[in-house]
Amino acid sequence: MMKLYKYPLFLFLTFFLTSCITTKDVKYMQPSESLVINEEGLIPYNIPVYRITKNDMLTLNIVTTPKGDAAQFYSSLNASGTAGGTISVTGGSGGGIGGNAVVYFNGLRVDSKGDINVFGIGYVKAEGRTIEDISAELQEKVNENFQEGKSEVRLNIDGITYYILGDIETTGITGEKKTHKNTLTLTEAISINGGLNRTVDRKNIVIHRKLPEGIKKAKIDLTREDVMNSPYYYVQNGDEIFLTTQRRSLNGFGKDPVQTIVSGVSVITTALSIYLLLKNL
Repeated sequence: MMKLYKYPLFLFLTFFLTSCITTKDVKYMQPSESLVINEEGLIPYNIPVYRITKNDMLTLNIVTTPKGDAAQFYSSLNASGTAGGTISVTGGSGGGIGGNAVVYFNGLRVDSKGDINVFGIGYVKAEGRTIEDISAELQEKVNENFQEGKSEVRLNIDGITYYILGDIETTGITGEKKTHKNTLTLTEAISINGGLNRTVDRKNIVIHRKLPEGIKKAKIDLTREDVMNSPYYYVQNGDEIFLTTQRRSLNGFGKDPVQTIVSGVSVITTALSIYLLLKNL
């Protein structure tokens, strides 16, 4: 009888050791020899410049002197009561599920040709360019109608919008997210949304990034500190972040040691019962 239990016990120990999630699986930013540090002992910023793509929505405001009348020339939108001061030519604030409704209806949309159409100025190429480049061109156009230094163009995107998609156990973090910051790291985005649970594979975070040329796919390992050298460590507008489930967490295994033991004992007990039943037939 002792010999009968010897092999199931061995199988259980093997199952327990391979099924448990360890601290190395869940700990962020573990030391890595490949981490790049500059001469001053600092981790260099590797922030990619966001370039406008088709179907982006932009907001445009023109700030003028009290005697300026930007709305009269550039837009009939908000023309009443807005002469002078900050003129909201397009865009605004607002919220809602699936994007900003105010920006969607009133903002500047980058059309299928990659252009934006500013009333009073005309079509301006936007696709593939930075916000700074487009703003500089618009400022030159505005200066043709206003004395230089008496107006200011303020062009922007409606914050950084990104999407997180995970399994059913990450419903608290899954969904469309928006932050009004100039830069946002992946760890900041995760912390804002409550962090990752144990079932998420931190070594296999997949990011789909929208570029003017198409969509680029990248894999991120959040357990290594050299992830801070990656341009994908910085979230860009339109990023889709996919959270994958650890294999050891599937079917209820590996979430914590107690659950692993309970699951393992259940499996072995069932197998042993079937073995004894078949043996006695």
